[in-house]
Amino acid sequence: MRCFKNIAQLIRTKRMNHPKGYSQSELSHLLGYKNGQFISNVERALCNIPLKMLRKVSEVLDIPAEDLKNAILRDQEETLNNYLYNIKPSKKEKEVQAGPALVQQFSATGTDGI
Repeated sequence: MRCFKNIAQLIRTKRMNHPKGYSQSELSHLLGYKNGQFISNVERALCNIPLKMLRKVSEVLDIPAEDLKNAILRDQEETLNNYLYNIKPSKKEKEVQAGPALVQQFSATGTDGI
């Protein structure tokens, strides 16, 4: 399973603590995306920042390049460990992968769907 939790945490923290207090939508627009869904997905650890966007993210959120690099490397290391050592995702990680609708469905109906 791919891991994006370190970059997700870094982006969310820097966005929320930034002096300009960017919303997800504002930050997405500054990065050239049409809506806030992109940053929402990044912050929920569903995807990574594309490599071509790293410099712009660094500039907009005032994140040192080394911090971005370290977060991505930690995520890559965890991803490799997951695949190499066949580490199973936790229940919470499975919920993130399944998405909110599926989690709500199982929460409301039970795990057997009845």
